[in-house]
Amino acid sequence: MAWAETAPELFEVNCAGCHPNGANIIRRGKSLKQKALNRHGYTSVDAIATLITNGKGLMSAYGDRLSEDDITNLANYVLDQAAINWQSAK
Repeated sequence: MAWAETAPELFEVNCAGCHPNGANIIRRGKSLKQKALNRHGYTSVDAIATLITNGKGLMSAYGDRLSEDDITNLANYVLDQAAINWQSAK
């Protein structure tokens, strides 16, 4: 398996299938948008990293597939993107 090098690439490979542009195609209310993150208590890098690592409900755990650094980078990326409402950099 080829490893992604940047947080956007990691997100595309591991997360975008269920969370395109921060949405959630499985459970609409569990998106990665700022309002949903706040509502569910995922307001810090640590909280999001824990979710990525351990999974929850229908979300798979990635602690056995991604390094701690990759998980931290993904958590930072999710918070950064939520802050700008997942607007493209284009």
